[in-house]
Amino acid sequence: MDKQPAGSVEPEAECDFMNVDQTDFTTMSRAEQIRYFEVEGYVVLPRILTPEMIVRLKSELADTGMSHTSYSTSQTRSDTQPQWVSRAVAELIGYPPMIEFLTDLLGPDIVFTRGFFQRTLHGSPGISMHTDGQPHGSNLFGYEGSCPRLLRVLYYLDDLTTERAPFRLIPRSHLSFHSDASPYVRYRSHPEEITLVVPAGSAVVIPSLTLHGSHPNRDPQSRELIQLGYRPAWAGPIQPVEEWDQQLVAAAPAIAQPFLQSLNTTGKAWEQEHKPAGMKAQAPGINPSRWGDRQAMP
Repeated sequence: MDKQPAGSVEPEAECDFMNVDQTDFTTMSRAEQIRYFEVEGYVVLPRILTPEMIVRLKSELADTGMSHTSYSTSQTRSDTQPQWVSRAVAELIGYPPMIEFLTDLLGPDIVFTRGFFQRTLHGSPGISMHTDGQPHGSNLFGYEGSCPRLLRVLYYLDDLTTERAPFRLIPRSHLSFHSDASPYVRYRSHPEEITLVVPAGSAVVIPSLTLHGSHPNRDPQSRELIQLGYRPAWAGPIQPVEEWDQQLVAAAPAIAQPFLQSLNTTGKAWEQEHKPAGMKAQAPGINPSRWGDRQAMP
């Protein structure tokens, strides 16, 4: 059997269809964005980055060290988390338009968990359907992936087209209790998956348990992506994870520092009372009316 050259697309590993999502995200209210994220398992914030920001991000990441994945020399990832090599990426951690959305979604106490830079070159095969979280941890995500509430923000620095490694996902997969939704299972494709084709500067936000991947890159141009992880402060990992280098944190821009908390920040409290003192009678974050589709209770 002839072997495929390194970096080439392997036809037998591809998804051979594409259901391009036609949802209009440009007119969604905040309540609609939150509902879409919580129910569908993703939301798009179109063109949230300015063209000037994209140019700066690309420039500062142009020469960062990259390594390729085990399955293709054309799928490359930065050797160092990008916030430590690019001031622009570090500032992106606290980017106000995104933080405003995340605060409405998660509450005000937010922990940044990791950064990731990917450059998908021409000829890269697609990424298999997978999750970014596993409740007991794994060799891929360590114990960061065990956080019970965890999301990824994917900033695309290039236009996604049907040829340039567009993002794909299985809507509502994060909600399923079925064994098919195991976060330790991967899929080549799924008949009800969808594909996102979004313009450069857009952000795709997904829960860590949404099954997702990408199509191959058949475009002559590469596709660059910055991925940032966040979680609410209470939702710590099940086992301790390695902390940030405090010298790097101290040197980070002020806009990022509130989110560079201890990676082991948690609300864990084994001892629980049935009637603790000071119980509240309001909690807007769990209002059934938070989606704006029903009347708030008096």
